Formats: sequence, structure tokens, C-alpha cells
Amino acid sequence: MSMPFYVAPEQMMKDRADYARKGIARGRALIGMVYEVGVLLCAENPSRSLHKVSEIYDRIAFAGVGKYNEFDQLRVAGIRHADTKGFAYARDDVDARSLANLYAQYLGQVFTHEVKPLEVEILVAELGRPGHEAQLFHILYDGTVVDEQHFAVIGGDSDAIAERVVQAYDQTFGLAEALRSCVAALEGDGQHLNPQDLEVAVLEDRGERRTFRRVNGTELETLLGDAL
Repeated sequence: MSMPFYVAPEQMMKDRADYARKGIARGRALIGMVYEVGVLLCAENPSRSLHKVSEIYDRIAFAGVGKYNEFDQLRVAGIRHADTKGFAYARDDVDARSLANLYAQYLGQVFTHEVKPLEVEILVAELGRPGHEAQLFHILYDGTVVDEQHFAVIGGDSDAIAERVVQAYDQTFGLAEALRSCVAALEGDGQHLNPQDLEVAVLEDRGERRTFRRVNGTELETLLGDAL
């Protein structure tokens, strides 16, 4: 009688984690940063049609790294959840914390019970209301939620990039200074990123209901200025 194939649960979880981390590390990095009046999302992304950064709701943005088809499914699910909740209750009831918990539950379920984990890391950012700070929630492939302070780096060589961000970050940064520091951190040594290599968006209160907007073209080149 043949014995059934057995793998210790600890080894299985380790193998899944290694698999997910390797897939995510192959992607280009992304930085979310709180600046003086908003939240900046800056990613290395030469594609003009496949976005890493998108709007979820009035004051909430989504960013993902890893396998595009997997994190884009999460983006769509988040939009549907936010729209449904906002319609059933009130728009102010839609917040980044509950959305991050929803993503964490789903990613944790897949990581624990499915054969292949999702090769994604995501960031949910919410622009703070008057008297409240902006929020950044970093959700890992296994459903772990990290409440980041001031900035978050996901994908690529995130540890090295985060070290460079720490050295330069200042809470009083305006948009131009924040953007230049993000680009410098993404570049590291020996690499140069042009405006067409970047995907940039901000959450910024402009007196309108929606706060998300993309930064590109002439505006992006002007903000980068001498960094080009």
C-alpha cells in the first residue's frame, strides 16, 4: 500500500511565501508618500495603458505591483465594494481601512487554501479629511496589513528603496519635492528614469468631491524640473 504524499504545513506556507515574493520582486517598485497637502503615488511603469495606480472612490486610491491581471481584479472588486457601500449607506462611510481589511481577508484566504498564492502587493491610500491624517495601508500577498506612516514602498527592491526614501523624506514636502525624492529613490545608482517611464497620480483636495488625478505630460516634466 502506497503512503500518501505529505508536506508539513510549515514547509507548505514557506514555499508559497517564497513563490509569491519572487514573483513580486520581478515587478517594478512603487512609492506612496504623504506630502504637505495630499498623497503622492509614484511608480516605475513605462506602459501607457496598463495602470498600476487607479482611483477607487472619492478620497481613496489603489496601487498594485506584481502580476497585473491579479491586482487588477482586486482593483475592480474594490471599486464595486466601495460603490455598493456608498450607495447603500453614505459616501462618507467608505474608507480605506475597511477596504484594506476586505483585501486582507481575500488574500489571506487564497494564500492559505489555494494551491498558488496571488503574486501581488497592494497599497490603499486615503486622503485625510480636515483634522485627520492621510492613511496608507500596505497589504501583503498573505493578507498581512501594515498601517504605514508617511510613506510606503512596494514591489521591486523595496528595502533598498525605502532606505533612500527615509534619508530624504520631509513631512513639509510640496508636490514637486515629494515627486523628485520618489524618483531619486526609485532610480538608485546608475539608473535614470524619464517622465515616460513613470506613472504618477495624487490625492489632493481641490474643493471637489473627487480628489484623484493623474500627473503626466507637461505638468510632470515641470514638476521634475532639474531632476530630468
